[in-house]
Amino acid sequence: MESASRGSGRARDSAIDARILAVAGRHLARDGYAGMSLAAVAQEAGTTRQALYRRWPGKAELAAAVVAALAEEDRADLAADNPFTTLVAELTDFQRGVSKSGRLSLVGTMLQDTTDPDLRARYRARVIAPRRARLLAALESARRQGHLAADADLEIALTMCTGAWYARELAGAPIPPNWPYRTASLLWRALGGTIPTGAAPPNPQPGPPAAPA
Repeated sequence: MESASRGSGRARDSAIDARILAVAGRHLARDGYAGMSLAAVAQEAGTTRQALYRRWPGKAELAAAVVAALAEEDRADLAADNPFTTLVAELTDFQRGVSKSGRLSLVGTMLQDTTDPDLRARYRARVIAPRRARLLAALESARRQGHLAADADLEIALTMCTGAWYARELAGAPIPPNWPYRTASLLWRALGGTIPTGAAPPNPQPGPPAAPA
């Protein structure tokens, strides 16, 4: 249990902060916002409710801190030499993040009617919007450079970038090998582009056989 406090003039223990946020993230994903208990979070984190409240005065503030931590963890600084490889890199980074334990459940939590609207707005602004902005920037750059058709529907393509992942998960379908490259390739061709020479992944793997009609 935590013995130091800010009230005693001692520095706040960042290890306890990180432990609380990790536990709170699991509870938020598992139980939803309405079901998350600060007492249960404190107990599992090995600290006290008083210590938790000194850091975050309520459930909304703690949940917002979880979202902020996720945003920092997911922040990408991807350098690529052309829009197609940027798109593949972004989808690869998305796959890495969304595959982490509890991430899909957290997405479901954000869609629940009982989730605090401000928390949902924070999640959209801190986690969803930056990813969408980077994906759209790659597609817009490709269109400006003439790699995609001038009338390419980037609004729909943007949704398909990550929506394809969620659709497969909801259907219980396994994610195919080389998902980022194959998804980027399909979108690129659908938008009137030609896959750049040498853009294939180092060890491309064949996809699963098609299901019978």
